[in-house]
Amino acid sequence: MRHVHVWMMIALATAIFAVGCKKKSEGDKTGQESAAVTKVEGAVDFDLYIMAKCPYGVMAANAVVPAIEQLGDGVNFKLNFIGTKKEDGSLDSMHGAEEVEGDLIEICASTQGTAKLLKFLTCFNKEWQKIPKGWEACAKEAGIDEAKLKACKDGDEGKKLLTASFDAAQKAQAMGSPTIKLNGEAYKGGRKTNDFLRGICNAFAGKAKPKACSDIPEPAKVNVIAITDARCKDCEADKIIDSLKQVFPGLQPRTLDWSDEEAKAIAKEASVKMLPAILFDDSIDKDKEGAEHMARWLVPAGKYKSLRVPAEFDPTAEICDNKTDDTGNGKVDCDDETCKDNLLCREEKKGQLDVFVMSQCPYGVMGLNAMKEVLGAFGKDMTFNVHYIADGEGDALQSMHGPGEVAEDIRELCAMKNYAKDNKFMDYIWCRNENIRSEDWKSCAKDGIKADVIEKCSTSDEGKKLLEEDLKIAKSLKIGGSPTWLVNNRTTFNGVAAADIQKNFCDKNGDLAGCKKQLAAAPASAPQGSCGGK
Repeated sequence: MRHVHVWMMIALATAIFAVGCKKKSEGDKTGQESAAVTKVEGAVDFDLYIMAKCPYGVMAANAVVPAIEQLGDGVNFKLNFIGTKKEDGSLDSMHGAEEVEGDLIEICASTQGTAKLLKFLTCFNKEWQKIPKGWEACAKEAGIDEAKLKACKDGDEGKKLLTASFDAAQKAQAMGSPTIKLNGEAYKGGRKTNDFLRGICNAFAGKAKPKACSDIPEPAKVNVIAITDARCKDCEADKIIDSLKQVFPGLQPRTLDWSDEEAKAIAKEASVKMLPAILFDDSIDKDKEGAEHMARWLVPAGKYKSLRVPAEFDPTAEICDNKTDDTGNGKVDCDDETCKDNLLCREEKKGQLDVFVMSQCPYGVMGLNAMKEVLGAFGKDMTFNVHYIADGEGDALQSMHGPGEVAEDIRELCAMKNYAKDNKFMDYIWCRNENIRSEDWKSCAKDGIKADVIEKCSTSDEGKKLLEEDLKIAKSLKIGGSPTWLVNNRTTFNGVAAADIQKNFCDKNGDLAGCKKQLAAAPASAPQGSCGGK
């Protein structure tokens, strides 16, 4: 598991990885059919799965609409929505009740025909942050009967349509907004209007194409070199390249392995020390829109421009698990000093459980809260430590959820230093987790935990140094996801439920009494995941 500058990578993912809004839980199947679409024989099927208030879905819809309008009957356009039907029959979506209403409005608009739906979406998405407000004016602009749309969205018809649409998204395994299917297959092209036009036109496969297909300008050819290493399990340069194709449809990639002398020469020219490296030459300037889109993620590297991605593999260092002397110093794998922080080479410490979190990460909060039950089950048989994930040092310390998270990380470390016996510091953490973003932390300094002790530590250089030293642990282990658990100082896992923590701990410490106790599992509807990481 790699440590990354998580908040930077989320923004980078937004820029090039087409990351969308992710569905938070699975819904029940209803067996309903999704809204009917009158298909044109010989036309291309284009299916768009979104959430009404997801900005990435809105961006995709805004780019798709002009393409569909130009291609007319050449496309069977189908709009579906991503959400959940709860056990009580109500509908839910990631961005709450307003999004469900927005989904209802749009699915009801889709019953009025593709042309009116496209006009409605163009209008409705202009102020997507305000959805569901403003639909009446957009219905009028699109020529949709306002009374019929209202009756649909407020009545059984809308609920049945949206339930069926949620089911259609689940059947298509559309978990992120947007998910795009072209003739039933995942669409992998760019996300600008001309990219959609080009992708749809190419899908006609020998059939007569609409006139609009003959007027699409060819994308500018952009050269990029990916330098990777076959020994690097986490480099994933191919995935980065695939994602870049969504920004640069004319991308001309070359992938070089470190074993190639050309790769070493280019790396020297570009001052590359760590892999993977993604290098553009000056042809990137031919795609002005793409270059401007990616400008903040590009840095000069000799005659190249290097994409800022997590690059943590040192091709000149020892690989710690390949039974080979990679550095030529006569020491293999764990015997080499450079492998001391590798999980495989760490000293085993039976009965120890460490967790790495961001204090304001909701998943980290859930994991720490579950430890109340876990610690109750294992007692003194478990040695428990909490560590943090952030970056920087001194006044430049920074964390994914902002300065407030850094301040809370420090306060919690100060509580650990002063109230470590019998994990007393966890009383402070569990109290804070009830409202982790509240500035009123002092109310949680109680029952033997003193506010002035934590304040003196946390507002001085002592607190900053505690965090600086603690961050070195996550960085050395390349841990970037909150929460990440470490058992016996050697094995990592992810999870937020007490039963999951117990199971993974007991897999390595099965002779303890706490392993025989039944702890709470995560409810089926509970959100799963982590902040940052991979």
